Amino acid sequence: MTRLFARSAAALANTCAASLFATAVAAQDVTTDIGTLDREAAEKAFPAEPPYSPYAGRNFPTRPYFGDTHTHTSYSMDAGAFGARLGPKDAYRFAKGEEVIASSGQRAKLSRPLDFLVVSDHSDGMGFFPQLMGGDPTLLATPQGRKWFDEINSGQGAKAAIDIITSFGKGQMPKGFPTPGTSAYRSAWRETIKAADEANEPGRFTAFIGYEWTSNAGGNNLHRNVIWRDNGAKASLVEPFTTLPPVGSPNPRDLWKWMAVTEEKTGAEILAIAHNGNLSNGRMFPIIESFNGKRIDREYAENRVRWEPLYEATQIKGDGETHPFLSPNDEFANFERWDKGNLDLTEVKKPEMLEFEYARSAFKNGLKMEAELGVNPYKFGLVGSTDAHTGLPAVEEDNFFGKTSSSEPSADRAMHPFIKTDKAVIMGWEQTASGYAGVWATENTREAIFDAMKRRETFATTGPRMAVRFFGGWDFEPGDANDRLPARVGYTKGVPMGGDLNNAPNGKAPSFLVAALKDPIGANLDRIQITKGWVGKDGQSQERVYDVAVSGGRQIDADGRSREAVGNTVDVANATWSNTIGAGEMITVWKDPDFDPALRAFYYVRVIEIPTPRWTAYDAKYYGVKMPSEAAMTTTERAYTSPIWYTP
Repeated sequence: MTRLFARSAAALANTCAASLFATAVAAQDVTTDIGTLDREAAEKAFPAEPPYSPYAGRNFPTRPYFGDTHTHTSYSMDAGAFGARLGPKDAYRFAKGEEVIASSGQRAKLSRPLDFLVVSDHSDGMGFFPQLMGGDPTLLATPQGRKWFDEINSGQGAKAAIDIITSFGKGQMPKGFPTPGTSAYRSAWRETIKAADEANEPGRFTAFIGYEWTSNAGGNNLHRNVIWRDNGAKASLVEPFTTLPPVGSPNPRDLWKWMAVTEEKTGAEILAIAHNGNLSNGRMFPIIESFNGKRIDREYAENRVRWEPLYEATQIKGDGETHPFLSPNDEFANFERWDKGNLDLTEVKKPEMLEFEYARSAFKNGLKMEAELGVNPYKFGLVGSTDAHTGLPAVEEDNFFGKTSSSEPSADRAMHPFIKTDKAVIMGWEQTASGYAGVWATENTREAIFDAMKRRETFATTGPRMAVRFFGGWDFEPGDANDRLPARVGYTKGVPMGGDLNNAPNGKAPSFLVAALKDPIGANLDRIQITKGWVGKDGQSQERVYDVAVSGGRQIDADGRSREAVGNTVDVANATWSNTIGAGEMITVWKDPDFDPALRAFYYVRVIEIPTPRWTAYDAKYYGVKMPSEAAMTTTERAYTSPIWYTP
């Protein structure tokens, strides 16, 4: 069942949000205060009387918090070489809504503050750029160090940055390169911790301590963002785990060992979020490990699912949900593809690599591996994040500050190559204005948001702050979509995104309650889809996309698809659109019509917005320039929820 509302953004924010999602979307959360009345005595006095207030006793998450788990500053060696001059403190100030001066000298500010941020500077070489540009004699005595120093000072920072990335991927860094235990490294880590602790304001803004473990062997991106639940008192007891031997290792198995030792040593809680895998050249979600050539075993599966509850499904370096080669029957699969090669474009992409790079195929392979190993290594939730190397997590289409400081707003940034080798080129216009993490947490604190990440109650968005609810169970009925408090019925009858359904009751198929509310200042919604993946009786994995709610009175056919497009109101020349099509909110109950209780399966939601101008259209209008003919000028922003898994 779909309801359409022709309301202004303000009306949606004021009336729909609180009712449809039982949320407090204002800056302050709603808390329960029973004053001097003793709760236990009250419950005994009124044992059979349900409260008049539908909000009394509510203890589930009531709003999504939006943030970024992946922002780099000048403390990252590549970001600094590209021109970043903002440090961790600047990044937190910006995320909290302050106006800052970008490294390019431009004023920058978010449309709305974020709720949380992780400054995740690279593990290897943390503090390298300040050390280099400070004229460290050991570095400048090496040919590489002197070359990079001279290039950066002569305005060729982008050239130096690519050479640094390539040299790092080959394990060829100069003498004096900062490693754990050195003064430059220790100082950078301490400043990172200090910036997060000073910026953290429980209940208002969460500043996590973290870093990016920078595995890049052979130029193949296997990065993970490591995040602390705790404060600096525990984080300062260790230094980040690096990847260059002999101190570190590029093998994820060794990162997981370090995480286990760190928790035992410090009493802290930490987790890792895998970087989007489209630049890993088939290594992010392996069946055969690239480091030993052996098939994934149970130990690998147990440790991966233990330490990596989330995956970064979308960011500036492209989208990581699926690919047209992998999902040829999915018309929305061809979205912001970065599929030309690995991180430094030293190895060209081959079709057979794609299966091991994208979330949907990982979910499918995970089901097969669970049948073999008894553990699903790829049972992860989804988030989006920016991977901005500017200190500015700014990825709204009309406020996009680029991947690096060399690609901050300018008249020609879209026309210049972003990465170029003799094997491939990625142009500036191919940067993706994406993404953010949506987290359903009970409050805006490190503990509550971290715990929500651990239980995978998260969703990825390409930038808009749409709110998406997804529950699965055995007893949802069509009438549940009429409840203006769907979270109440959702948690009562089922499990939220990231959860599990087991052992289907006799004769029942899983049913799902799904709801989406537009970003109050963003575009209307085109449709809600549920993607199902399963392993057939023949042992082969399969997938299918169902349209479960569509806007504009369109029909969903018997095969579960709506063939009619929502339309397009974009005026590319003026970089505008109108919300005269689409819906402000959609909610429905959907039951799997093809369920087999004997087969493992997963389900996740994808919400698609109506077409809107892409950042390239905003740049063309602002600067009065003509974009290359191959550059996309419109986009369909979207959100992806964490799956719900079924196990017989």
